[in-house]
Parts: sequence; C-alpha cells; structure tokens
Amino acid sequence: MVSEGSPHRGKLNDLALDLAEKSTGFRSSLPASVALALSDLVRSMNCYYSNLIEGHDTHPIDIERALAGDYSADPHKRNLQEEAKAHIAVQKWIDEDGLTTPPTAPDAIIQLHRRFCELLPPDLLVVEDPKTGEQVPVVPGELRKGYVQVGQHVAISPDAVPRFLERMHQAYARAGRIDSILAAACAHHRLLWVHPFSDGNGRVTRLMSYAMLRDSLDTRGLWSVARGLARQEQTYKSHLQSCDTPRRGDLDGRGTLSEGALASFAEFFLKTCVDQVEFMSGLMQADRLRDRIMIWAEEEMRAGALPPKSDLVLKGVLYRGELERGEVTDLLGMSERAARRITSALLNAGALRSDSTRAPLFLAFPAKFAHRWMPGLFPEE
Repeated sequence: MVSEGSPHRGKLNDLALDLAEKSTGFRSSLPASVALALSDLVRSMNCYYSNLIEGHDTHPIDIERALAGDYSADPHKRNLQEEAKAHIAVQKWIDEDGLTTPPTAPDAIIQLHRRFCELLPPDLLVVEDPKTGEQVPVVPGELRKGYVQVGQHVAISPDAVPRFLERMHQAYARAGRIDSILAAACAHHRLLWVHPFSDGNGRVTRLMSYAMLRDSLDTRGLWSVARGLARQEQTYKSHLQSCDTPRRGDLDGRGTLSEGALASFAEFFLKTCVDQVEFMSGLMQADRLRDRIMIWAEEEMRAGALPPKSDLVLKGVLYRGELERGEVTDLLGMSERAARRITSALLNAGALRSDSTRAPLFLAFPAKFAHRWMPGLFPEE
C-alpha cells in the first residue's frame, strides 16, 4: 500500500472519496430494471476491452452472437468468441457473489484463473517458451512452475509465488473504505508483478480489480475500469513498468519497490475509474438516453423494421422502468392482437426483454444498438 505517511497519500485519499461519491450517485440514479440490463452490456464491454489489452479483438456484437450460440466459421475468430464467453461467464459469477473469500485471497485468485481457463478452447491453453519456442500447456488454476520474464521484469521464483500471494492478501485485506478502494489500484500492479500463472495474468488481475471495486463501492457492475485502461494502453503499461523499479532512496517508501511509482500508478488508476463513472453517467442521463432511443425508433419505423407505435411502447418502458403486458393495449389504444404484434417486434429486435410471455417488459441494451443508444461505449463494428 501507499503508506499513510506518504506525501502522495492525501491526493489519493481525495481521489478515492471522489470515486466513491460519483459511483454511488450514478448507481442511485438508475432504476433497478435499467441497471440490470446495463450490467449485462457492461460485461460484454469489460470483456472486449480487457481482451483488447491482450491483443485479442472480438467486437461486442460478435461476443453477443457467441452468447446466442452463433459462432464464426473462421477457427481463429471462433476461439476468440469462446474466450470472450469465458470472460463474461467469470464476471457473471463474480456479480452473482460466487467469490466466497475476498478477491485478494490466494484461493480467489486461483479460482478466477481456473474458471476462466476451463472454458477456453484448447488452442488458447498453450503458451510459448520465449527461449526454447516450446509449446507449454496452461493448466487451469495451476500456479506457474517455471521462471518468467515480462519486458525487463524478471518475476519471482515459482517457489516464492504462494508466499507472495499470501503476503498480498494480508496487505490488502483492510476494513476501511478508503484503504479498500486504494487497495484495488495497488493490488493491480502487485499481482502482475508476482505473475502467478504461466498465462492469463492480465485477465485475472483485471477481474480481481473489478471484484475489489465491486465490493468496496457496490458498483453493481455498472461501469468498468477496463475501458479506460484499454483506451490508454501505452500509458497503462508504462505505469506498470515504472512500478517494477526499485526504491529510489530513503524517501521512496520502506519496501523494495518504488512507493512513488506505485502512488503514480494508483493515481492514474483511480482517475481512470472516475473518468469511466463520469462517462457512463453522461450516457445514461435519462432525458438524453430517451431522446437517442426515440430517434432510433422513429428511424426504424420509417424503414419498416418496426411497426408503427413501437416508439410509444419504448417510451412507456423508459418512463416507468417496466410495463405490464396488459398495459400495452391501453397505452396504444389498439386491439390486444395488434399490441401483441408490436410487443413481439420489439422483443425480437432485442430492444425489450421479458422473462416469459406473461412477465413485464423491460428495456434491454443489446450491443448491436450501442453505437446509436450509447455512442462511444465501444467502436462501431
């Protein structure tokens, strides 16, 4: 941790408080039904950007297709779709309180790796030894057995990994809210520095940070730091590399690594979190979101893709949060059969969702509409 006596600590505490206030405000501004639909889209977004940092580009529309069982005929693209599905499955498991221990616990970190890798296709469960060129299998949940070097950083010996994971957990299992938020930033670098697995460390680390922020801020999965990190990938990796450097004199903390560099990374990480909360808050402002969806609906009706009066159903759902099936008939002033036809069209298009043929209607956030409904969330296909 950046110590209490560090000259950087005051600024970091202020950033942590700012993040807590803005995250809470954003969460409180959303109706429960909208928040639930948004969290599904954010899983795809988080997966897309986390994998993009690793050089794996699978657009959320292709991820959405994979979730529906629609895979590419190209083996490489199919493998990446399977990888994306694995990432989303693990994040959903986190969101459903699957972790029974704190995210920094060694068992939790190993579980994240095991669950992610068990769902990967065989082609993605190998890593090449940079010295020999040998293809080494990646065993889900297994701590590495060999030495590794990442850039200039030579990671600790494999025998030391369990001790360092335990030490990490002791350092970051703190009760205070400020400390728990700051720990999500500091632990992010330290787990990468330990490099516990032969492959998958980046994804596991970002999932751990996601889980830590979810616990400390009760984010409900409504925003993700991965988008901000991916959009500043070189700065992100440069900060991580700086954190690998040894302590720069007696005033640079008490550990073996530079406290100043860790503080600089923590500041970057927390500012990125704040930026992402502000971005999502702007996208989800009720009046602006409603306007964008209404404009989209009008264009779809003019093109014949949606039946007339579809916009009235969407508007009703947007204003109320949910709409009972029986209310659609009264809202439209049409026969039950005509109202059902419009409802079915919106459900088939993916604009609405419902748990059954009699359950209420809720807004959905499919990736295929994101560039119109939520511009900037991720690149257009």
